[in-house]
Amino acid sequence: MTDSKYFTTTKKGEIFELKAELNSDKKEKKKEAVKKVIASMTVGKDVSALFPDVVNCMQTDNLELKKLVYLYLMNYAKSQPDMAIMAVNTFVKDCEDPNPLIRALAVRTMGCIRVDKITEYLCEPLRKCLKDEDPYVRKTAAVCVAKLHDINAQLVEDQGFLDTLKDLISDSNPMVVANAVAALSEIAESHPSSNLLDLNPQSINKLLTALNECTEWGQIFILDCLANYTPKDDREAQSICERVTPRLSHANSAVVLSAVKVLMKFMEMLSKDLDYYGTLLKKLAPPLVTLLSAEPELQYVALRNINLIVQKRPEILKHEMKVFFVKYNDPIYVKLEKLDIMIRLASQANIAQVLAELKEYATEVDVDFVRKAVRAIGRCAIKVEQSAERCVSTLLDLIQTKVNYVVQEAIVVIKDIFRKYPNKYESVIATLCENLDSLDEPEARAAMIWIVGEYAERIDNADELLESFLEGFHDESTQVQLQLLTGIVKLFLKKPTETQELVQQVLSLATQDSDNPDLRDRGYIYWRLLSTDPVAAKEVVLAEKPLISEETDLIEPTLLDELICYIGTLASVYHKPPSAFVEGGRGVVHKSLPPRTASSESAESPETAPAGAPPGEQPDVIPAQGDLLGDLLNLDLGPPVSGPPLTTSSVQMGAVDLLGGGLDSLIGGTNFVAPPTAAVPASLGAPIGSGLSDLFDLTSGVGTLSGSYVAPKAVWLPAMKAKGLEISGTFTRQVGSISMDLQLTNKALQVMTDFAIQFNRNSFGLAPAAPLQVHAPLSPNQTVEISLPLSTVGSVMKMEPLNNLQVAVKNNIDVFYFSTLYPLHILFVEDGKMDRQMFLATWKDIPNENEAQFQIRDCPLNAEAVSSKLQSSNIFTVAKRNVEGQDMLYQSLKLTNGIWVLAELRIQPGNPSCTDLELSLKCRAPEVSQHVYQAYETILKN
Repeated sequence: MTDSKYFTTTKKGEIFELKAELNSDKKEKKKEAVKKVIASMTVGKDVSALFPDVVNCMQTDNLELKKLVYLYLMNYAKSQPDMAIMAVNTFVKDCEDPNPLIRALAVRTMGCIRVDKITEYLCEPLRKCLKDEDPYVRKTAAVCVAKLHDINAQLVEDQGFLDTLKDLISDSNPMVVANAVAALSEIAESHPSSNLLDLNPQSINKLLTALNECTEWGQIFILDCLANYTPKDDREAQSICERVTPRLSHANSAVVLSAVKVLMKFMEMLSKDLDYYGTLLKKLAPPLVTLLSAEPELQYVALRNINLIVQKRPEILKHEMKVFFVKYNDPIYVKLEKLDIMIRLASQANIAQVLAELKEYATEVDVDFVRKAVRAIGRCAIKVEQSAERCVSTLLDLIQTKVNYVVQEAIVVIKDIFRKYPNKYESVIATLCENLDSLDEPEARAAMIWIVGEYAERIDNADELLESFLEGFHDESTQVQLQLLTGIVKLFLKKPTETQELVQQVLSLATQDSDNPDLRDRGYIYWRLLSTDPVAAKEVVLAEKPLISEETDLIEPTLLDELICYIGTLASVYHKPPSAFVEGGRGVVHKSLPPRTASSESAESPETAPAGAPPGEQPDVIPAQGDLLGDLLNLDLGPPVSGPPLTTSSVQMGAVDLLGGGLDSLIGGTNFVAPPTAAVPASLGAPIGSGLSDLFDLTSGVGTLSGSYVAPKAVWLPAMKAKGLEISGTFTRQVGSISMDLQLTNKALQVMTDFAIQFNRNSFGLAPAAPLQVHAPLSPNQTVEISLPLSTVGSVMKMEPLNNLQVAVKNNIDVFYFSTLYPLHILFVEDGKMDRQMFLATWKDIPNENEAQFQIRDCPLNAEAVSSKLQSSNIFTVAKRNVEGQDMLYQSLKLTNGIWVLAELRIQPGNPSCTDLELSLKCRAPEVSQHVYQAYETILKN
């Protein structure tokens, strides 16, 4: 008979009868009674009254009965802690039972009973089980340590269980090793600061040996543990990769993704010149393709992970485009994800195939999918320039179908194509204008208005077209209203005589009849511009627009590097770091990829550039509209969270390759004289991005306490603009640390408290390294001085000008915003001295068009004074020589994000009539040159 009989009962006084049966002398009757108790417990009846009777049944040799009693114990121990102590004695006895299954069962149950009173009694049996001769018992005990740590961490540490767990990593049985790793990882997650998994090459070797023999979930634990290890050099990284690669052919997709994560992480350290690097790229493609033959839910998880992998290393799957073609029976979520990856992999080689496929998709029945397909055609045009013409003609064919939503999406993407390729495809405007009446979606209407306004001089009836939109102005969405306002102003500036009434009509609609502040403000700005200075209005409104980039939806490089470390976890599906969705942030550690080794740095190959981008050029990630202000206005003014360190790939101004051919001829190599001032040579073997870690490396021996030049404090936020709070400040750099020295003055009549500060994203990732601490309330007419330490590991976004910093300060009264310009020399790091050979090679390697010439006027200093003054601000003289009575100083400096700037400074000593210095700067990111010149001038003249 089946076990269902235990769930059906018609008897009265059930508990009383069960009590009698549990105390029966007959073993069979006892077992039946315990089964009935478990059945009642399962359906939610309270049988806790039977606790002492059930515990008495523990004294048995019958394994099945023992399991049932243990099950009951786990459920009710929490509500009956005093009674649960009765069971302790049996646990202790069971942990010495000759049968290893019973020993393991006892230790497993002990771990599941979450009662503080009992835990201390369990330490001795657990200690024995951790050293048990049977591996099954040891592996169960290892997991029990993690459970016990969750209940009482201090007890586990005092009893020395963590050391025993670490010893189990060297166990002879692979499953014991896997469980020990799992337990230590679990404990380490809840205590990020503790260095429990102290991995070294010896322990890594043991883990790799166990990897081949343990179960699939054991393999996942070991692979995840390996992913947290940073090899000491590329040889060790290669050796680990070679031993992990066989896991790629495992049947379990979780093992495959964990192996991919380890390989993606360690590939960072391998030189691209290595044959092995190419082999590894080839080996990574097949397992990822195989994941796409699983059921749709698994496919989706695989596709989300592949999306990250393709953004980091498109070359892995560049020949596998066909597997991402959509099947007719794919669910919509898989179709959309495949479409996204197809666009990321699109290149000149496969664009014909991709376009044919996308055109096919645009005739499907699923509206969402069709829209995404049409948008994808536009993205291909922007990404692969050679295909733009073919894409535009495909879009025109789709517009001819007259299917409403297809036409609207096509117009939206054609607008972007016009932005990318100005003056190339404007002949299609007439076709677009024919479809004006069918547009009913805000985005399509706004795109069409933009096109009409932007190309008003080519459209004869542009004023009539825009006027037709103006009729229902108040019913339009904000997006369309804003675009219409700008479009009509553009039209007026191009055809002022014919459209005067139209522009007045739209300005009065926007400013007087609208209650939308964005629209009203824009209307007033245009009104004042047009009425005070039409020439300036023309320069502002009809300014040349920057070309747009295809990769607008690329994940920000630092976030991408962090997500690569989370492949195969929920973070890789959400495309968000765990801190964004794990409540409370307990145990969330920011991860980042290991730094590139020196050998791999030199081997930057054009292959790494995304398809369509010129070699060696990172695609600019264009911030979404309104990002600059939006970021500041949506500030969460809590204490700052320091993000992961910037890796080389996140430097948006172009990576710096320091190696190149010799340049002895340029500066006549042999005439070099070493400079008189002693400076510590830069460690050129270090990775480029190491400027960040050097910020806190106070042992470099260079930083003297004098520090670099500090400008006097200036008023950044006047009291009038901040309800009585006046903020003055300056920036300093001393011994490798940057700080913002603030002076807060309360000119209001009320006390100010609860101060906090936050920065918007900026060009060099400046961010507060600690909260703004104003220890006492700021009384009226009181002033307080604060030094706020800064780090350079915040989010990066290119600002205009480059050294612009937007700041928000909050207090109990309000939130106040201001912006200030920081001097670039606070970002010059202490290891900015190049050796001479490297200087020569780099100078020659940087193209001549990147050279900028400046004059520093009225600076009557000799070469020694100039050199020592600049060195105190981390501008180092690499060499000095005299040519025809002129002193030539060759200097180098390095910014915190790893960008090197090389300088040649001409000084005319002993000539009082000529006190001007001539400065030539060479840099791979020429936009910093102007700011470096300003730093030179500031330092030398103060």
